Amino acid sequence: MSYYKYSQYLRNIYGEKVYKIPVNLPGTCPNRDGTIGTGGCVFCGSVGAGFESQSNRLSVRTQLENNIAHIGPRYKAKKYIAYFQNYTGTYLPIELFRQAIREARLENVVGITISTRPDWIPRPYLEFLAEVQREGIAIEIELGLQSININTLMTINRGHGVAEFVGAVMTIKEYGFTICTHLIGNLPWDTEHDFYEAGRLLSVLGVDSVKIHSLYILENTELGKWYNEDHFDVLPSDAYIDRVIHFLRIIRPDMSVQRLFARAPKGETLFCNWGMSWRKLQNILEARMKENGYHQGDLYSHTGGNL
Repeated sequence: MSYYKYSQYLRNIYGEKVYKIPVNLPGTCPNRDGTIGTGGCVFCGSVGAGFESQSNRLSVRTQLENNIAHIGPRYKAKKYIAYFQNYTGTYLPIELFRQAIREARLENVVGITISTRPDWIPRPYLEFLAEVQREGIAIEIELGLQSININTLMTINRGHGVAEFVGAVMTIKEYGFTICTHLIGNLPWDTEHDFYEAGRLLSVLGVDSVKIHSLYILENTELGKWYNEDHFDVLPSDAYIDRVIHFLRIIRPDMSVQRLFARAPKGETLFCNWGMSWRKLQNILEARMKENGYHQGDLYSHTGGNL
């Protein structure tokens, strides 16, 4: 295996296939409602990242039970992770948050993943999650970073900087949760060196896994408007694949990789994956790594500040 896939990481822990199931919460984001900012990130659609989820009008338990009934027989999975994917999970009022977590604790759910922002990590939420983890449910926090270039973060209206991300990682680690970080590998305002430095930062901070997205562009977003007006060029697919391969080679070999290419709602997408499936692109990447004898971490050398 050329890189350490998240599926293998889970199999190593649980001894069998584990499937991550998205849960759609009826929340929003502080970067939308004026608490931190307005308008949200320029790439974010009207439903956030929840296009793969069921309706948030259904209870958490019902969403999970529906998905397990469909996914279990299809993918031969018997253990699951409840993935609170959409918007900012820790922005939900705390009583609703606690209720959602309790509803997710089905017998065959072994873990819970909370997607959130690095500038919205309230300790009361972490303290509650620590109680859940002590009772045997593994907790993972997903932090959206996207870029380590502060000018890029301002351009895409993230509403936070890199310092907030570093602080969030340090705080979360106090509670013993695993951490996944989201990056976009080909933001037009980033160089390849910004992306590589992000990999070094995640490695040094001890981030457990990374989820890389290729840039996708949705209709009715600010990014979509810029794309239609030719305000930027999208990196060609071959250059993106080479960039991601080098990223994999310089990160820690034990950092699991959850994703390398985007998935987007087909009917609302102006651009995604150069018109190819994520699976085809992943196959090209894996074949290129194998052909050249590359492996995750074979260029990794930056540990603990000792270069």
